Amino acid sequence: MLNEALATELVCVLRYRHDYFVARGLKAKVAAEEFLEHAGQELEHADAIAERIVQLGGEPNFNPAGLIERSHSEYRLGSNLQEMIRENLVAERIAIDSYRQMVQYLGNDDPTTRRMLEGILATEEEHADDLADLLQDSAGSTVN
Repeated sequence: MLNEALATELVCVLRYRHDYFVARGLKAKVAAEEFLEHAGQELEHADAIAERIVQLGGEPNFNPAGLIERSHSEYRLGSNLQEMIRENLVAERIAIDSYRQMVQYLGNDDPTTRRMLEGILATEEEHADDLADLLQDSAGSTVN
């Protein structure tokens, strides 16, 4: 379960980094800064998850082969700024649902992992809010 969460975070880091570098258009600077900030936070999540996997006696799976198959979200890229924001928002909503399910599954069986996942969940919810705001701000503009 945690290796799937790790893969999800790594896919999100890659997508956000891509979008940071290629964002163009009227609102691109604001969106690109948000993408970069989110990429950094997703990497922090990946590191925390990998550390927890090791603490539990497992091995974090960073192997790029199969990364997409292990991830809960897809590596879908938008062709313009609005699509980039939308794809990232979809991925965040998928991550939110996944983390909620993991927290519920763990219950009181592993409070340390549950607290870590709850913290990640809170950040993912903030990301979704940020992206929804960006999408609304860009909706009236023609962006490329």
